[in-house]
Amino acid sequence: MIQSKNNSTHYIWGNSCDSWILKDTPGLSVKQEIMPPGTAEKRHFHKDAEQFFYVLKGEAVFYIGDEKLFVKTGESITILPKSEHYISNESQEDVGFLVISTPSTNNDRTEV
Repeated sequence: MIQSKNNSTHYIWGNSCDSWILKDTPGLSVKQEIMPPGTAEKRHFHKDAEQFFYVLKGEAVFYIGDEKLFVKTGESITILPKSEHYISNESQEDVGFLVISTPSTNNDRTEV
């Protein structure tokens, strides 16, 4: 089956951020997300899941441990398990990205 935002489950997270679940199995989660300007998620970590973020549009800011990293359109970043992190949109434009997690982050998130 072909998946897209048009035929996937949608939910809102954080402060008006959009997420579409493109694939969700115990071993793999793929989501397409959009963060409006000035939004951020809460600092957290995943005990088991490794996450791969690929920026489709804009510039995302990742806080990983004590580092602040800017990831632009066409760039990616990997977050290893147990790494405290969060993503932020500090720009004036929407940030669009894919987040691929293995295994799924379902029941594997601890806020700090």
